Amino acid sequence: MRIARAHLFAGAGRDVPYAVVEKVKGAQRLYAVDPAAARSGIEPGMPLADARARVPELAAFDHAPYEDHRWLERLADGCTRYTPWVMLDTPDGLVLDVTGCVHLFGSEAALVADAVTRLERLGVAAAHAFADNPDAARALARWRVSGANEEEAIRRLPVAALGLDDQATLALKRAGLKTVGDVVVRPSSAIAARFGGDAAARVRRIIGETDSPLAPRTVKPPLHVERRFAEPVARTEFALEVVGELMAEAVFQLEQSHEGGRRFEARFFRTDGLVQRLAIETGRPSRDVAAVLRLFRERIDALADPIDPGFGFDLIRLDIPIAERLDAAQLKLEGGAVAEAELAALIDRLSTRLGRGRVRRFVPRDRHLPEQAEFMLPAVEPVPAGEWPTPEPGEPPLRPIHLFDPPQRIEQVIAGIPDGPPARFRWRRMLHDVARAEGPERIAAPWWTKREAPTRDYYRVEDRRGRRLWIFRHGLFEDGKSAPAWYVHGIFA
Repeated sequence: MRIARAHLFAGAGRDVPYAVVEKVKGAQRLYAVDPAAARSGIEPGMPLADARARVPELAAFDHAPYEDHRWLERLADGCTRYTPWVMLDTPDGLVLDVTGCVHLFGSEAALVADAVTRLERLGVAAAHAFADNPDAARALARWRVSGANEEEAIRRLPVAALGLDDQATLALKRAGLKTVGDVVVRPSSAIAARFGGDAAARVRRIIGETDSPLAPRTVKPPLHVERRFAEPVARTEFALEVVGELMAEAVFQLEQSHEGGRRFEARFFRTDGLVQRLAIETGRPSRDVAAVLRLFRERIDALADPIDPGFGFDLIRLDIPIAERLDAAQLKLEGGAVAEAELAALIDRLSTRLGRGRVRRFVPRDRHLPEQAEFMLPAVEPVPAGEWPTPEPGEPPLRPIHLFDPPQRIEQVIAGIPDGPPARFRWRRMLHDVARAEGPERIAAPWWTKREAPTRDYYRVEDRRGRRLWIFRHGLFEDGKSAPAWYVHGIFA
Protein backbone atom coordinates (compact mmCIF):
# COMPACT_ATOMS: atom_id res chain seq x y z
CA MET A 1 0.00 0.00 0.00
CA ARG A 2 2.83 2.42 0.83
CA ILE A 3 4.45 1.74 -2.56
CA ALA A 4 1.09 1.88 -4.35
CA ARG A 5 0.45 5.41 -3.07
CA ALA A 6 3.92 6.53 -4.13
CA HIS A 7 3.27 4.94 -7.53
CA LEU A 8 0.07 6.94 -8.02
CA PHE A 9 1.55 10.19 -6.69
CA ALA A 10 4.36 9.82 -9.25
CA GLY A 11 1.72 10.17 -11.97
CA ALA A 12 1.46 6.54 -13.04
CA GLY A 13 -1.90 4.88 -13.58
CA ARG A 14 -3.26 1.99 -11.58
CA ASP A 15 -2.69 -0.42 -14.47
CA VAL A 16 1.01 0.41 -14.87
CA PRO A 17 2.92 -2.49 -13.25
CA TYR A 18 5.50 -1.83 -10.58
CA ALA A 19 7.91 -3.82 -8.44
CA VAL A 20 10.02 -3.44 -5.31
CA VAL A 21 13.73 -3.91 -5.94
CA GLU A 22 16.59 -4.88 -3.60
CA LYS A 23 20.30 -5.39 -4.18
CA VAL A 24 21.44 -9.01 -3.89
CA LYS A 25 25.18 -9.66 -4.30
CA GLY A 26 25.59 -6.47 -6.29
CA ALA A 27 22.67 -7.16 -8.65
CA GLN A 28 19.24 -5.50 -8.66
CA ARG A 29 16.58 -8.16 -8.16
CA LEU A 30 12.83 -8.00 -7.66
CA TYR A 31 11.77 -8.34 -4.03
CA ALA A 32 8.00 -8.10 -4.65
CA VAL A 33 5.68 -7.39 -7.60
CA ASP A 34 2.16 -6.06 -7.90
CA PRO A 35 -0.68 -8.08 -9.51
CA ALA A 36 -0.32 -6.28 -12.86
CA ALA A 37 3.36 -7.23 -13.04
CA ALA A 38 2.61 -10.80 -11.97
CA ARG A 39 0.10 -11.15 -14.81
CA SER A 40 2.91 -10.20 -17.21
CA GLY A 41 5.02 -13.14 -16.07
CA ILE A 42 7.29 -11.21 -13.71
CA GLU A 43 8.19 -12.96 -10.47
CA PRO A 44 10.13 -12.06 -7.31
CA GLY A 45 13.82 -12.93 -7.54
CA MET A 46 14.05 -12.03 -11.23
CA PRO A 47 16.82 -9.56 -12.23
CA LEU A 48 15.48 -6.08 -12.86
CA ALA A 49 17.07 -5.97 -16.33
CA ASP A 50 15.26 -9.16 -17.39
CA ALA A 51 11.96 -7.88 -15.99
CA ARG A 52 12.21 -4.61 -17.92
CA ALA A 53 13.11 -6.52 -21.06
CA ARG A 54 9.69 -8.17 -20.76
CA VAL A 55 7.79 -5.11 -19.53
CA PRO A 56 9.60 -1.88 -20.51
CA GLU A 57 7.11 0.34 -18.61
CA LEU A 58 7.76 -1.47 -15.31
CA ALA A 59 8.22 1.03 -12.46
CA ALA A 60 10.78 0.11 -9.80
CA PHE A 61 10.97 1.22 -6.16
CA ASP A 62 13.78 0.55 -3.71
CA HIS A 63 13.01 -1.89 -0.92
CA ALA A 64 12.73 0.09 2.36
CA PRO A 65 12.11 -2.35 5.24
CA TYR A 66 12.03 0.44 7.82
CA GLU A 67 9.30 2.35 5.98
CA ASP A 68 7.32 -0.87 5.51
CA HIS A 69 7.60 -1.57 9.23
CA ARG A 70 6.38 1.94 10.06
CA TRP A 71 3.38 1.44 7.81
CA LEU A 72 2.62 -1.87 9.49
CA GLU A 73 2.88 -0.10 12.87
CA ARG A 74 0.27 2.44 11.73
CA LEU A 75 -2.09 -0.35 10.69
CA ALA A 76 -1.51 -2.01 14.08
CA ASP A 77 -2.44 1.25 15.81
CA GLY A 78 -5.72 1.25 13.91
CA CYS A 79 -6.44 -2.36 14.89
CA THR A 80 -6.31 -1.50 18.59
CA ARG A 81 -9.93 -0.39 18.15
CA TYR A 82 -10.78 -4.10 18.15
CA THR A 83 -8.45 -5.40 20.87
CA PRO A 84 -5.46 -4.15 22.86
CA TRP A 85 -3.56 -7.36 22.02
CA VAL A 86 -2.07 -6.76 18.58
CA MET A 87 1.14 -8.49 17.45
CA LEU A 88 3.19 -7.65 14.37
CA ASP A 89 3.71 -10.59 12.01
CA THR A 90 6.42 -9.07 9.84
CA PRO A 91 6.78 -8.27 7.06
CA ASP A 92 3.12 -7.94 6.13
CA GLY A 93 0.83 -9.41 8.77
CA LEU A 94 -0.94 -8.69 12.04
CA VAL A 95 -2.16 -11.13 14.69
CA LEU A 96 -5.08 -10.02 16.88
CA ASP A 97 -6.22 -11.78 20.03
CA VAL A 98 -9.94 -10.94 20.08
CA THR A 99 -10.80 -13.16 23.02
CA GLY A 100 -13.50 -11.37 25.00
CA CYS A 101 -13.84 -8.58 22.41
CA VAL A 102 -16.09 -10.13 19.75
CA HIS A 103 -19.33 -9.35 21.61
CA LEU A 104 -18.60 -5.63 21.25
CA PHE A 105 -19.14 -5.96 17.50
CA GLY A 106 -21.91 -8.56 17.53
CA SER A 107 -20.05 -11.48 15.96
CA GLU A 108 -16.75 -12.54 14.44
CA ALA A 109 -18.13 -11.89 10.95
CA ALA A 110 -19.12 -8.33 11.90
CA LEU A 111 -15.68 -7.63 13.37
CA VAL A 112 -13.94 -8.93 10.24
CA ALA A 113 -16.28 -7.00 7.94
CA ASP A 114 -15.54 -3.77 9.78
CA ALA A 115 -11.76 -4.35 9.65
CA VAL A 116 -11.75 -5.31 5.96
CA THR A 117 -13.88 -2.29 5.04
CA ARG A 118 -11.48 0.10 6.76
CA LEU A 119 -8.46 -1.53 5.13
CA GLU A 120 -10.09 -1.34 1.71
CA ARG A 121 -10.57 2.40 2.19
CA LEU A 122 -6.78 2.60 2.48
CA GLY A 123 -6.35 0.43 -0.60
CA VAL A 124 -5.11 -2.56 1.40
CA ALA A 125 -6.14 -6.03 0.24
CA ALA A 126 -6.34 -8.25 3.31
CA ALA A 127 -6.77 -11.97 3.92
CA HIS A 128 -7.95 -13.13 7.32
CA ALA A 129 -8.63 -16.28 9.31
CA PHE A 130 -9.88 -17.22 12.77
CA ALA A 131 -8.28 -20.03 14.74
CA ASP A 132 -7.79 -21.22 18.30
CA ASN A 133 -4.08 -20.31 18.33
CA PRO A 134 -1.93 -17.63 16.64
CA ASP A 135 0.16 -20.05 14.56
CA ALA A 136 -2.88 -21.65 12.97
CA ALA A 137 -4.58 -18.31 12.27
CA ARG A 138 -1.41 -16.91 10.70
CA ALA A 139 -0.96 -19.96 8.46
CA LEU A 140 -4.60 -20.17 7.38
CA ALA A 141 -4.65 -16.48 6.46
CA ARG A 142 -1.39 -16.59 4.50
CA TRP A 143 -2.14 -19.81 2.59
CA ARG A 144 -5.92 -19.21 2.25
CA VAL A 145 -6.84 -22.83 2.90
CA SER A 146 -10.37 -23.72 3.97
CA GLY A 147 -12.12 -26.86 5.17
CA ALA A 148 -15.22 -28.20 6.82
CA ASN A 149 -13.73 -27.21 10.19
CA GLU A 150 -10.55 -25.72 11.59
CA GLU A 151 -8.84 -29.07 12.11
CA GLU A 152 -9.43 -30.13 8.52
CA ALA A 153 -8.22 -26.77 7.17
CA ILE A 154 -5.01 -27.02 9.20
CA ARG A 155 -4.32 -30.52 7.89
CA ARG A 156 -4.63 -29.25 4.31
CA LEU A 157 -1.93 -26.61 4.82
CA PRO A 158 1.34 -27.18 2.95
CA VAL A 159 4.39 -27.98 5.09
CA ALA A 160 5.78 -24.53 4.20
CA ALA A 161 3.10 -23.14 6.54
CA LEU A 162 5.06 -24.52 9.50
CA GLY A 163 7.54 -21.67 9.07
CA LEU A 164 10.66 -23.86 9.01
CA ASP A 165 13.81 -22.93 7.10
CA ASP A 166 14.10 -23.81 3.42
CA GLN A 167 16.33 -26.82 4.06
CA ALA A 168 13.93 -28.42 6.57
CA THR A 169 10.91 -27.72 4.34
CA LEU A 170 12.64 -29.30 1.35
CA ALA A 171 13.56 -32.35 3.44
CA LEU A 172 9.92 -32.83 4.46
CA LYS A 173 8.78 -32.64 0.84
CA ARG A 174 11.41 -35.13 -0.31
CA ALA A 175 10.18 -37.51 2.38
CA GLY A 176 6.72 -37.39 0.84
CA LEU A 177 5.23 -35.13 3.54
CA LYS A 178 3.53 -32.47 1.47
CA THR A 179 0.89 -31.20 3.95
CA VAL A 180 0.62 -30.61 7.66
CA GLY A 181 -1.78 -33.53 7.86
CA ASP A 182 0.91 -35.83 6.47
CA VAL A 183 3.24 -34.73 9.26
CA VAL A 184 0.63 -34.93 12.03
CA VAL A 185 -0.08 -38.62 11.48
CA ARG A 186 3.61 -39.45 12.01
CA PRO A 187 4.89 -39.98 15.56
CA SER A 188 6.29 -36.81 17.02
CA SER A 189 9.47 -38.58 18.13
CA ALA A 190 10.15 -39.76 14.57
CA ILE A 191 9.68 -36.23 13.17
CA ALA A 192 12.03 -34.81 15.79
CA ALA A 193 14.67 -37.49 15.19
CA ARG A 194 14.71 -37.03 11.41
CA PHE A 195 13.88 -33.36 10.85
CA GLY A 196 14.84 -31.76 14.16
CA GLY A 197 13.06 -30.80 17.37
CA ASP A 198 11.93 -27.48 15.89
CA ALA A 199 9.80 -29.25 13.27
CA ALA A 200 8.03 -31.35 15.90
CA ALA A 201 7.47 -28.29 18.10
CA ARG A 202 5.98 -26.29 15.19
CA VAL A 203 3.56 -29.11 14.42
CA ARG A 204 2.38 -29.32 18.03
CA ARG A 205 1.87 -25.55 18.13
CA ILE A 206 -0.09 -25.27 14.90
CA ILE A 207 -2.50 -28.04 15.90
CA GLY A 208 -2.92 -26.56 19.38
CA GLU A 209 -1.25 -29.27 21.48
CA THR A 210 1.10 -26.67 22.99
CA ASP A 211 0.62 -22.96 23.59
CA SER A 212 1.75 -20.52 20.93
CA PRO A 213 3.58 -17.49 22.30
CA LEU A 214 1.84 -14.20 21.61
CA ALA A 215 3.92 -11.08 22.18
CA PRO A 216 1.68 -8.01 21.77
CA ARG A 217 3.50 -4.88 20.62
CA THR A 218 2.19 -2.87 23.58
CA VAL A 219 0.94 -3.83 26.99
CA LYS A 220 -2.50 -2.73 28.00
CA PRO A 221 -2.23 0.60 29.82
CA PRO A 222 -3.25 0.60 33.47
CA LEU A 223 -6.02 3.11 32.81
CA HIS A 224 -7.86 4.09 29.65
CA VAL A 225 -11.23 5.57 28.75
CA GLU A 226 -12.80 5.92 25.33
CA ARG A 227 -15.78 7.36 23.51
CA ARG A 228 -17.36 5.91 20.34
CA PHE A 229 -19.55 7.94 18.00
CA ALA A 230 -22.45 6.85 15.84
CA GLU A 231 -21.55 9.65 13.41
CA PRO A 232 -17.91 10.61 12.74
CA VAL A 233 -16.58 13.78 14.39
CA ALA A 234 -14.96 16.07 11.84
CA ARG A 235 -14.03 19.06 14.04
CA THR A 236 -10.74 18.98 15.94
CA GLU A 237 -12.05 21.47 18.51
CA PHE A 238 -14.96 19.20 19.40
CA ALA A 239 -12.57 16.24 19.57
CA LEU A 240 -10.53 18.12 22.17
CA GLU A 241 -13.66 18.78 24.19
CA VAL A 242 -14.28 15.03 24.19
CA VAL A 243 -10.71 14.51 25.45
CA GLY A 244 -11.56 16.85 28.34
CA GLU A 245 -14.65 14.79 29.15
CA LEU A 246 -12.61 11.58 29.03
CA MET A 247 -10.05 13.16 31.33
CA ALA A 248 -12.81 13.98 33.81
CA GLU A 249 -13.85 10.31 33.77
CA ALA A 250 -10.25 9.22 34.27
CA VAL A 251 -9.82 11.62 37.21
CA PHE A 252 -12.57 9.83 39.12
CA GLN A 253 -10.71 6.52 38.76
CA LEU A 254 -7.39 8.15 39.67
CA GLU A 255 -8.92 9.61 42.83
CA GLN A 256 -10.11 6.16 43.88
CA SER A 257 -6.55 4.83 43.67
CA HIS A 258 -4.96 8.02 45.10
CA GLU A 259 -2.88 8.46 41.93
CA GLY A 260 -2.14 11.15 39.40
CA GLY A 261 -1.20 10.77 35.76
CA ARG A 262 2.26 11.71 34.52
CA ARG A 263 1.83 10.70 30.88
CA PHE A 264 -1.36 11.11 28.86
CA GLU A 265 -1.89 9.72 25.35
CA ALA A 266 -4.89 10.67 23.23
CA ARG A 267 -5.64 8.60 20.15
CA PHE A 268 -8.04 9.77 17.48
CA PHE A 269 -9.25 6.86 15.31
CA ARG A 270 -10.27 7.95 11.83
CA THR A 271 -12.97 6.22 9.85
CA ASP A 272 -10.44 5.17 7.19
CA GLY A 273 -8.49 3.15 9.78
CA LEU A 274 -5.60 5.51 10.48
CA VAL A 275 -4.88 6.82 13.97
CA GLN A 276 -3.74 10.29 15.02
CA ARG A 277 -1.78 10.17 18.28
CA LEU A 278 -0.93 12.92 20.76
CA ALA A 279 1.12 12.44 23.93
CA ILE A 280 2.00 14.85 26.73
CA GLU A 281 3.92 14.56 29.99
CA THR A 282 3.77 16.40 33.28
CA GLY A 283 6.60 16.97 35.72
CA ARG A 284 4.46 15.91 38.68
CA PRO A 285 1.44 13.60 39.03
CA SER A 286 -1.67 15.50 38.01
CA ARG A 287 -5.45 15.18 38.13
CA ASP A 288 -6.07 18.70 36.84
CA VAL A 289 -8.41 18.40 33.85
CA ALA A 290 -7.95 22.01 32.72
CA ALA A 291 -4.14 21.78 32.91
CA VAL A 292 -4.01 18.54 30.92
CA LEU A 293 -6.38 19.88 28.27
CA ARG A 294 -4.30 23.06 28.01
CA LEU A 295 -1.17 20.95 27.41
CA PHE A 296 -2.94 19.05 24.64
CA ARG A 297 -3.80 22.37 22.98
CA GLU A 298 -0.18 23.48 23.34
CA ARG A 299 0.91 20.21 21.76
CA ILE A 300 -1.40 20.71 18.77
CA ASP A 301 -0.23 24.31 18.29
CA ALA A 302 3.39 23.10 18.22
CA LEU A 303 2.75 20.48 15.52
CA ALA A 304 4.25 21.16 12.11
CA ASP A 305 1.52 18.95 10.59
CA PRO A 306 -1.84 19.67 12.29
CA ILE A 307 -4.26 16.88 13.06
CA ASP A 308 -6.17 15.88 9.93
CA PRO A 309 -9.59 14.41 10.78
CA GLY A 310 -10.07 13.16 7.21
CA PHE A 311 -13.67 11.97 7.01
CA GLY A 312 -13.97 12.20 10.78
CA PHE A 313 -13.12 10.37 14.01
CA ASP A 314 -15.41 7.58 15.12
CA LEU A 315 -13.43 6.66 18.26
CA ILE A 316 -11.38 8.74 20.70
CA ARG A 317 -9.34 7.05 23.41
CA LEU A 318 -7.38 8.50 26.34
CA ASP A 319 -4.66 6.32 27.87
CA ILE A 320 -2.74 7.04 31.08
CA PRO A 321 0.19 4.61 30.90
CA ILE A 322 2.18 6.26 33.70
CA ALA A 323 0.53 7.13 37.02
CA GLU A 324 2.12 7.81 40.39
CA ARG A 325 0.98 8.24 43.96
CA LEU A 326 -0.75 11.57 44.57
CA ASP A 327 -2.12 12.36 48.01
CA ALA A 328 -3.69 15.56 49.27
CA ALA A 329 -1.03 18.11 50.27
CA GLN A 330 -1.17 20.70 53.03
CA LEU A 331 -0.84 24.23 51.65
CA LYS A 332 1.94 26.32 53.15
CA LEU A 333 0.94 29.63 54.69
CA GLU A 334 3.73 31.52 52.94
CA GLY A 335 2.60 30.25 49.52
CA GLY A 336 5.60 28.00 48.80
CA ALA A 337 3.41 25.19 47.48
CA VAL A 338 1.62 27.60 45.14
CA ALA A 339 4.95 28.82 43.73
CA GLU A 340 6.11 25.24 43.19
CA ALA A 341 2.88 24.37 41.39
CA GLU A 342 3.19 27.42 39.14
CA LEU A 343 6.78 26.51 38.29
CA ALA A 344 5.79 22.92 37.50
CA ALA A 345 2.96 24.17 35.25
CA LEU A 346 5.40 26.46 33.41
CA ILE A 347 7.84 23.59 32.86
CA ASP A 348 5.02 21.40 31.52
CA ARG A 349 3.88 24.07 29.07
CA LEU A 350 7.38 24.83 27.79
CA SER A 351 8.25 21.14 27.44
CA THR A 352 5.04 20.46 25.55
CA ARG A 353 5.50 23.41 23.19
CA LEU A 354 9.28 23.21 22.61
CA GLY A 355 9.87 19.49 23.10
CA ARG A 356 10.75 17.43 26.16
CA GLY A 357 14.47 17.54 25.33
CA ARG A 358 14.61 21.34 25.01
CA VAL A 359 13.78 22.14 28.65
CA ARG A 360 16.22 20.45 31.01
CA ARG A 361 17.41 20.63 34.60
CA PHE A 362 20.63 19.82 36.38
CA VAL A 363 20.61 16.95 38.84
CA PRO A 364 23.47 15.66 41.05
CA ARG A 365 25.37 12.49 40.21
CA ASP A 366 27.77 10.51 42.37
CA ARG A 367 31.03 10.85 40.46
CA HIS A 368 34.62 11.52 41.47
CA LEU A 369 35.48 14.19 38.91
CA PRO A 370 33.78 17.59 39.45
CA GLU A 371 32.84 18.04 35.79
CA GLN A 372 30.94 14.73 35.95
CA ALA A 373 29.17 15.38 39.26
CA GLU A 374 26.00 16.56 37.55
CA PHE A 375 24.06 15.90 34.38
CA MET A 376 21.01 17.28 32.61
CA LEU A 377 17.75 15.48 31.96
CA PRO A 378 14.36 16.63 30.66
CA ALA A 379 12.66 18.80 33.24
CA VAL A 380 9.39 16.82 33.00
CA GLU A 381 11.07 13.62 34.19
CA PRO A 382 11.05 12.82 37.91
CA VAL A 383 14.14 13.97 39.77
CA PRO A 384 16.28 10.97 40.82
CA ALA A 385 17.30 10.50 44.43
CA GLY A 386 20.23 12.65 45.52
CA GLU A 387 20.82 16.10 46.95
CA TRP A 388 23.23 18.86 46.09
CA PRO A 389 25.99 19.25 48.68
CA THR A 390 25.40 22.33 50.82
CA PRO A 391 27.99 23.99 53.10
CA GLU A 392 27.47 24.38 56.80
CA PRO A 393 25.82 27.64 57.90
CA GLY A 394 28.43 30.39 57.93
CA GLU A 395 30.97 28.32 55.98
CA PRO A 396 32.05 29.22 52.43
CA PRO A 397 31.18 26.73 49.67
CA LEU A 398 33.71 23.99 49.02
CA ARG A 399 33.20 24.11 45.27
CA PRO A 400 32.19 26.94 42.92
CA ILE A 401 28.96 26.95 40.98
CA HIS A 402 30.62 28.09 37.77
CA LEU A 403 33.13 25.65 36.24
CA PHE A 404 35.23 26.11 33.13
CA ASP A 405 34.82 23.48 30.43
CA PRO A 406 37.57 22.61 29.78
CA PRO A 407 39.67 23.87 32.72
CA GLN A 408 41.93 26.79 31.80
CA ARG A 409 45.70 26.37 31.92
CA ILE A 410 47.79 28.64 34.18
CA GLU A 411 51.52 29.25 33.86
CA GLN A 412 54.56 30.36 35.84
CA VAL A 413 53.25 28.73 39.00
CA ILE A 414 55.31 29.03 42.16
CA ALA A 415 54.31 26.41 44.73
CA GLY A 416 55.85 24.36 47.48
CA ILE A 417 56.93 20.77 46.86
CA PRO A 418 55.45 18.16 47.08
CA ASP A 419 51.88 19.36 47.72
CA GLY A 420 52.05 23.01 48.69
CA PRO A 421 49.46 25.52 47.46
CA PRO A 422 50.35 27.98 44.70
CA ALA A 423 51.91 31.25 45.87
CA ARG A 424 51.99 33.03 42.52
CA PHE A 425 50.76 32.19 38.99
CA ARG A 426 49.92 33.81 35.67
CA TRP A 427 46.43 33.43 34.23
CA ARG A 428 44.91 35.30 31.30
CA ARG A 429 48.14 37.30 30.90
CA MET A 430 47.85 38.61 34.45
CA LEU A 431 50.06 37.82 37.44
CA HIS A 432 48.15 36.74 40.57
CA ASP A 433 49.70 36.79 44.05
CA VAL A 434 47.94 34.40 46.43
CA ALA A 435 46.95 35.90 49.78
CA ARG A 436 45.09 32.90 51.23
CA ALA A 437 44.84 29.23 50.25
CA GLU A 438 43.04 26.11 51.52
CA GLY A 439 43.74 22.54 50.49
CA PRO A 440 44.58 20.24 49.05
CA GLU A 441 41.43 18.24 48.27
CA ARG A 442 42.81 15.17 46.53
CA ILE A 443 40.70 13.51 43.84
CA ALA A 444 42.17 10.33 42.36
CA ALA A 445 41.00 8.54 39.25
CA PRO A 446 38.26 5.91 39.80
CA TRP A 447 39.77 2.51 40.48
CA TRP A 448 37.66 0.81 37.80
CA THR A 449 38.99 2.91 34.91
CA LYS A 450 41.27 1.08 32.53
CA ARG A 451 43.54 4.03 31.83
CA GLU A 452 45.27 5.61 34.85
CA ALA A 453 44.50 9.32 35.01
CA PRO A 454 46.71 11.74 36.98
CA THR A 455 45.66 12.62 40.51
CA ARG A 456 44.22 16.08 41.06
CA ASP A 457 44.97 18.27 44.09
CA TYR A 458 42.41 21.10 44.39
CA TYR A 459 43.01 24.39 46.27
CA ARG A 460 40.73 27.28 47.12
CA VAL A 461 42.81 30.40 46.71
CA GLU A 462 42.23 34.13 47.06
CA ASP A 463 44.57 36.64 45.43
CA ARG A 464 45.48 40.06 46.78
CA ARG A 465 42.66 41.69 44.79
CA GLY A 466 40.02 39.50 46.48
CA ARG A 467 39.28 37.17 43.57
CA ARG A 468 38.65 33.59 44.73
CA LEU A 469 39.55 30.75 42.37
CA TRP A 470 39.41 26.95 42.40
CA ILE A 471 42.77 25.63 41.18
CA PHE A 472 44.13 22.13 40.84
CA ARG A 473 47.46 20.52 40.11
CA HIS A 474 47.11 17.78 37.51
CA GLY A 475 49.48 15.09 38.76
CA LEU A 476 52.07 14.71 41.49
CA PHE A 477 55.73 15.69 41.74
CA GLU A 478 57.76 12.60 40.90
CA ASP A 479 61.51 12.15 40.49
CA GLY A 480 62.69 12.08 36.90
CA LYS A 481 59.48 13.57 35.52
CA SER A 482 58.53 17.07 34.48
CA ALA A 483 56.54 19.27 36.82
CA PRO A 484 52.75 18.71 36.65
CA ALA A 485 50.48 21.26 35.01
CA TRP A 486 48.15 23.63 36.87
CA TYR A 487 44.62 24.67 35.91
CA VAL A 488 41.84 27.01 37.00
CA HIS A 489 38.64 24.95 37.16
CA GLY A 490 36.19 27.49 38.54
CA ILE A 491 35.49 30.89 40.11
CA PHE A 492 33.73 31.46 43.42
CA ALA A 493 31.05 34.11 43.21
